[in-house]
Amino acid sequence: MYAFNEGAIPVVAPTDADGIYSLLWLIVALPLAGAAILLIGGRFTDKWGHLLGTLMPIGSFGISLALFVDLLGRDEGQRQITQHLYSWIQVGGLDVGADLLYDPLSALFLLLITGVGSLIHVYSIGYMSHDPRRRRFFAYLNLFVAAMLTLVLAENYLGLFLGWEGVGLASYLLIGFWQHKPSAAAAAKKAFVINRVGDMGMSTAIMMFFVTFGSTSFTVISENAAGASETKLTILGLLLLLGACAKSAQFPLQAWLLDAMEGPTPVSALIHAATMVTAGVYLIVRSNFIFELAPDAQTAVVVVALISILWGAAIGCAKDDIKKGLAGSTMSQIGYMMLGAGLGAAGYAFAIFHLLTHGFFKANMFLGAGSVMHGMNDDVDMRHYGALRKMMPVTFLTFAMGYLAIIGFPGFSGFWSKDKIIETALADNWLVGICALLGAGITGFYMTRMMLMTFLGEKRWEKDVHPHESPSVMTIPLMVLAALSVLGGVMLAGDWIQDFLAPVVGTGAHEDPPLPALAITTIAVLVVASGVALAFVLFGKRDIPRTAPQDVSFVTRAARAELYGNQINDGLVVTPTRHLVGGLLAVDKHVVDGTFTGGPIAIGSLGAVARRAQNGFVRTYALSLLGGALLVVLALLAVNLA
Repeated sequence: MYAFNEGAIPVVAPTDADGIYSLLWLIVALPLAGAAILLIGGRFTDKWGHLLGTLMPIGSFGISLALFVDLLGRDEGQRQITQHLYSWIQVGGLDVGADLLYDPLSALFLLLITGVGSLIHVYSIGYMSHDPRRRRFFAYLNLFVAAMLTLVLAENYLGLFLGWEGVGLASYLLIGFWQHKPSAAAAAKKAFVINRVGDMGMSTAIMMFFVTFGSTSFTVISENAAGASETKLTILGLLLLLGACAKSAQFPLQAWLLDAMEGPTPVSALIHAATMVTAGVYLIVRSNFIFELAPDAQTAVVVVALISILWGAAIGCAKDDIKKGLAGSTMSQIGYMMLGAGLGAAGYAFAIFHLLTHGFFKANMFLGAGSVMHGMNDDVDMRHYGALRKMMPVTFLTFAMGYLAIIGFPGFSGFWSKDKIIETALADNWLVGICALLGAGITGFYMTRMMLMTFLGEKRWEKDVHPHESPSVMTIPLMVLAALSVLGGVMLAGDWIQDFLAPVVGTGAHEDPPLPALAITTIAVLVVASGVALAFVLFGKRDIPRTAPQDVSFVTRAARAELYGNQINDGLVVTPTRHLVGGLLAVDKHVVDGTFTGGPIAIGSLGAVARRAQNGFVRTYALSLLGGALLVVLALLAVNLA
């Protein structure tokens, strides 16, 4: 059925798309067509553009669901289907087709992107109802979904890079959608620039793939990866990790993520749950055939993941902006996914499992935050909230389901997915596992803090603010996502997700953990409970001031400043680069330009001096003649005397 090369990486012979799989291209084409119609149609589509924009991803979800059901009925060896659309690039030895790959990994991503994406579109109908540019907003949402679908359906790295760049463009357009706000315009540029840093790693890796393997196809590279040197594979792994760090907002390229909250809240939900930040995790897992043969690159993934888990969790503890608090949480939770991916064959399936459950509960909470903002005159400061559970009961209950899922409350989706990563980490390295446990405890703290400041306690809003529940077009998606936040753990039943993904990522049992699984689960629950209890002591039993106190510890100030990530980037990259560019401009101006312009300037200066003798006065010319004559006479006398 499978041929396995070194590292137990499955290489599956793909089959051509036929029957229902011939519709594979439509999954991308529908939202892409929606974006084109809404952008080209202009004001003609204003009245119904949001409806068209919503129907397109729903159509893609319907096709994705039908394909998934059919895929489940196939034998494991027949679960990799390719569809050749046309020859894309044929130059010399480079032959790249516009090919699509449908397998268990891309199948799960299609359901997440189109399913959660459709719910976000429905929610946006209500959230953006009064925005004069709503039609354009839905066009950009469709473009975002189409780009992410291209990324996960591509059969080769070059096609993946096309979707990768499309996601970058769409995020730039949506983060800066309200570009009349200088902060939104700056946030969009920041996200765009930082992601270009990661793109340097991606593009270099793609060139190395072609030079090393003569192809950019996943199948070809996976078949021949064992023949490449470990050094070359390590370099490839590190380059791919650089790209993943930028797209998934992992250390050290995470600084754009919190600024991206300047975009409309549905954009935040789409970025954090179903599209952009999940792309880096997809890249690492899809490239398992590289990382399995490059242990140093795999270790680098683990190190980056651990730093990101704790860094993002620390930020979440201090932010009073509800969206930025959730953004810090995303950095931390993506870190768990990266950790699972870095643990190899034993963790790939759990990384994707947590990615899916996170997509459910994080979309739920971001849209819930938008519902709170909708009822609070767009105020994002949690210190101005309090006691909203009575005013917004649906939002409170659905948000609470997401809260219980993310902290890992027993039975909820996050409990199953995150605990599996922690268990695998402890089995691999006890220090790595302890850091993962610590991150879980901090998650319990900052998420409980958010719940207490927003929905419980005493009200802290102004008299002219009248909190109210959102319309049903916004609350129904919240209910669906809340249900998924509770029930998402069923994917682990009977080890289903490991078996389903085995044809793509292989299988690998981790070492026995230092403690029985039940003991690890119990410890994890107790660690989370400690974080929850600490939050209740600090925020549940005390009055919360409407303004944040300034006389705080250095740790709190650092967390508020996002652990000085922006200052570090400015000191290490921005300022030195600015000085370097300034120096190069000076050299160009004074040395390079001076070399070519110096001669003409010198001749011009001599001409200016010579022109002074030609002043147009007769007496000056007469004096010059007399002077010349005297010089001639003196010269003759000198000659005669000699």
